[in-house]
Amino acid sequence: MIGRAGVPEPAARLRVPEEVADVIALAGGPGFGRWLEQIKATGGCAWPVALNGWRTIADACTGEVLDHFDTAGEPGERLLTRCGNRRAAVCGPCARLHAGDTWALVRAGLLGGKGVPETVRAVPRLFVTLTAPGFGAVHRAGRGGPGGRPGGDLGRCPHGRPAACAGHHGWDDPVIGQPVCFECYDYAGHVLWHAHAGRMWKAFTDNLWAHLAAALGLSRSALRKAARVSYAKVAEYQRRGAVHVHAVIRLDGAGGPGTTAPAGASAKLLGKCVRSAARAVALGVPYTAATGERVLRWGQQLDVQPIGGREDQGPTDDQVAAYVAKYVTKAGGATAGGWAGLARPVTGPAMITAAPVSAHVRALLGT
Repeated sequence: MIGRAGVPEPAARLRVPEEVADVIALAGGPGFGRWLEQIKATGGCAWPVALNGWRTIADACTGEVLDHFDTAGEPGERLLTRCGNRRAAVCGPCARLHAGDTWALVRAGLLGGKGVPETVRAVPRLFVTLTAPGFGAVHRAGRGGPGGRPGGDLGRCPHGRPAACAGHHGWDDPVIGQPVCFECYDYAGHVLWHAHAGRMWKAFTDNLWAHLAAALGLSRSALRKAARVSYAKVAEYQRRGAVHVHAVIRLDGAGGPGTTAPAGASAKLLGKCVRSAARAVALGVPYTAATGERVLRWGQQLDVQPIGGREDQGPTDDQVAAYVAKYVTKAGGATAGGWAGLARPVTGPAMITAAPVSAHVRALLGT
């Protein structure tokens, strides 16, 4: 920095932000090299965990000290480790590591490798998407109205608003996913469905065994002795804040990967059983005065595609592995108003009020 007389001002008079001053001090300190090693070891983790303490390894018989480590000799007297958070909105470096691991595991489960024999390619394999039901009309991308036609008489809800959106929305329109009528939207149903999503999946898998046994002409116990069904699933938030469940389903013989599925089993038969099993789910929720008596079901939209194969038109093994890896690290940033501002646990009503989210997401959190 040059003064008015053209003479450099003393360094002490330079005004730099406190963070920059800390970085300068750190870079000029004796422990900078070791600190840089720690940062590299964490892969550039955004929220590293700082450990403080010591560890001693000794021979149990002789008491001889074999190794000793103390963080007192580390920069700042602490050792940095990865936070391990899998959500990209929280920590990108850790999320990328998690996504890579997921891709490798799912791909091995479809093509073989990492201890899984390549014969898994020949057994029935499906990529299935289960959806949440509708909880009220929301704005959607594209043209609104019946059949995608804008305008016309769409009717009115009890609050005098249109029963559906008649507008045209681009894919990046922030209104997509927002309720057409906030008063009509079933927020209690939406929240209850998500609270029971784990039980909904369990009911589906239980049904699948029953439907598959019936299709093969076996009892459930006989089928469990002859086959094994493996799953890998991930949830993807829709713009309305409800989830899709994407699942990879593989049908093996009783010995697991590398063994042949029961006679008559095929991807087509498995797909038929997946559809009937999902539609048969009807999970009752205990009655309360606030929510009434409810029966939870999967949504009408159900997508079942065979994976790979020369005659199949479904996604390839690599595409499925990449898709699952992508959504295993993705938070709800694509929802209406986004969840990105709430990548950490909600601690109370004040946090909900101050959160940078849409009215729809705020109503879901409040419910």
